[in-house]
Amino acid sequence: MKQLNALARFMIQAAKNTGILPTHISLYLALFWSWKQNNFCEPFAVYRKELMVLAHINSIATYHKCIKDLSDMGIIGYVPSYNYYRGSLIYLADINQKPLK
Repeated sequence: MKQLNALARFMIQAAKNTGILPTHISLYLALFWSWKQNNFCEPFAVYRKELMVLAHINSIATYHKCIKDLSDMGIIGYVPSYNYYRGSLIYLADINQKPLK
């Protein structure tokens, strides 16, 4: 149920916030798909290349801007790894209750 709540919260915010662009929506849906593939466990690791393909984002700068924007808006929790072989960690559900360190 928390999965649907996270998606519903995002869609409500996307409808109200003109700052959420189609690239933000496609990236969020790619993140949601990755969360599903990880059996809705949190946090889950993501890899930029995979997300860019899923979200149809071609520019690394656009990817980084969108993921930073989603994090700054409080829509996701994002813990970058800065390591090519270790994925960055993402929180989608109840991010306000998770310690992001």
